Amino acid sequence: MIPCRAALSFARCLIRRKIVTQDSLEDSKLCRCLSTMDLIALGVGSTLGAGVYVLAGDVAKSDSGPSIVISFLIAALASVMAGLCYAEFGARVPKTGSAYLYTYVTVGELWAFVTGWNLILSYVIGTSSVARAWSGTFDELLNKQIGQFFRTYFKMNYSGLAEYPDFFAVCLVLLLAALLSFGVKESAWVNKVFTAINMLVLLFVMVAGFVKGNVANWKISEEFLRNISASARKLPSENGTYVYGAGGFMPFGITGTLAGAATCFYAFVGFDCIATTGEEVRNPQKAIPIGIVTSLLVCFMAYFGVSAALTLMMPYYLLDEKSPLPVAFEYVGWGPAKYIVAAGSLCALSTSLLGSIFPMPRVIYAMAEDGLLFKCLAQINSKTKTPVIATLSSGAVAAVMAFLFDLKALVDMMSIGTLLAYSLVAACVLILRYQPGLCYEQPKYSPEKEALESRTSPASKSESQATMLQEQGFHLRLLISPSTLPTQQSASLVSCLVGFLAFLVLGLSILTTHGVHAIVGLQAWSLALLVLLLLLCIATTVTIWRQPQNQQKVSFMVPFLPFLPAFSILVNIYLMVQLSAETWVRFSIWMAFGFLIYFAYGIRHSLERGPREEDDEDAYSNNVNAATAEKSAVQANDHHRRNLRLPFSFPEKTSEC
Repeated sequence: MIPCRAALSFARCLIRRKIVTQDSLEDSKLCRCLSTMDLIALGVGSTLGAGVYVLAGDVAKSDSGPSIVISFLIAALASVMAGLCYAEFGARVPKTGSAYLYTYVTVGELWAFVTGWNLILSYVIGTSSVARAWSGTFDELLNKQIGQFFRTYFKMNYSGLAEYPDFFAVCLVLLLAALLSFGVKESAWVNKVFTAINMLVLLFVMVAGFVKGNVANWKISEEFLRNISASARKLPSENGTYVYGAGGFMPFGITGTLAGAATCFYAFVGFDCIATTGEEVRNPQKAIPIGIVTSLLVCFMAYFGVSAALTLMMPYYLLDEKSPLPVAFEYVGWGPAKYIVAAGSLCALSTSLLGSIFPMPRVIYAMAEDGLLFKCLAQINSKTKTPVIATLSSGAVAAVMAFLFDLKALVDMMSIGTLLAYSLVAACVLILRYQPGLCYEQPKYSPEKEALESRTSPASKSESQATMLQEQGFHLRLLISPSTLPTQQSASLVSCLVGFLAFLVLGLSILTTHGVHAIVGLQAWSLALLVLLLLLCIATTVTIWRQPQNQQKVSFMVPFLPFLPAFSILVNIYLMVQLSAETWVRFSIWMAFGFLIYFAYGIRHSLERGPREEDDEDAYSNNVNAATAEKSAVQANDHHRRNLRLPFSFPEKTSEC
């Protein structure tokens, strides 16, 4: 029995949830100085990076053509689904930690650590890669003189390392880390300045595109493209279309538009940094949802306008994949405009870099504050009210990576961390909305509470606990005729169904990715499996929909539950399946290192490890003895036979809801 009890106690440690009381929502060691406008600028700056100057040309030429505006619309809708889930949690739990905290209060400690550990990886790689991109863009303006100098005198000929050490990128990362350590208000002010310049440049691009554009570039005929392909001696592709497509608004068809949307989805990554400001913004319950939704809307309008202007100025098949806007301005006779574009690109990279490095120390601080990472990382500077140790240490790691490593092979690992966080937050919204009582409202263990419970009569305690355990049993009627109010039964059913739905979506994504040829070839097994998975997904979602929701209202709630979060899970898992096997191997290595830290340190130092957990076995033995004594006493008194029940008085787990 002891090994079984130890295994049970270990399992409870993995699923213990963070309890956030209403009083703690108001308390903060950080400085509450950010406004809603600061959050919008932070989200726009982080999301609307240099990709807006490059991505539109790449996707339009190879995937979507002029229909790239539809690709951005589809990608924006998919991103808004994830953004709405973040917005609801930002209204419910306005604390530092973003997806890590949201997972912790809903599905437990192990999944929370996995989420936080991957967010750290995403932010570190993002910071390093954007710093190197900033350095490369600045070098382009100087005719690559900086790069040529370092290649000549500091060349590194080692596999996995960069071609040369990037001193400029190191200085940039350390400068921004020092700025963040100095104060969040100053950092927000710098971010607003660069974001404003970036938006003015993009507005100039859109106006110029609509002035110099030609609608005929959206109506290029297939015959014209066939003649161009023949003169360029480019053969048709495997599906019979020419390399430049079939012309018109959708030259590559609806499949090309959807393929472009999958690429454009990553252009909207970055808004989640807003969710890490829960303890530094005034009125977070309203500011965080407004900041997330507004920033995504502004980013969509910018991507939509720039891509439309670009494809109107220049035929899509002539676009340059690396520098589309400067080449397009040369094409319409506005060559000097490329310097304005370069200035905007540098400002966009600056805000994107700040958006990557800003949330990184806050996630580290939240994990260290909870005891899952080393406690020294949770230190707050008394003057600046910032997590200075977490900021400087994470900045130093990002600077070293930018200095030495070739990050192209590691960039895809950013996608895993981000998509996993999106999926878990959507799943957590589903689970939380069907709970009978929201766990972050419950008070922590206290001696007063224990003293009050000790005065409760054993008979009444036994009766209520026996009734509770009887109600926790599963009945088929929950599927056929659910109750009108959420119960522990319906909540447990929804939790199981959400996990089952994620499993079905994973199978569906693998089938449509690696078995697409079998589906196109109308092979019976693939079609039967596809139909089965689709029907099970629909049935599971409908079953969740029929369960009663919690009626508590907050300032923002995800609409169309459970369909919107379920579709968000589908999109995120599908994109994760598209990543290469090498990326998953690197991800596994990173996770192995993280689990080593968690099981060696975090699981024993977690603040959710309440006093009862440490004396679990002693309490269990005492309760068994008390149960035996009480049962004998009750049997000795005939007039108390109505209280003859098994006294289920197991130790209370303060970390569980």
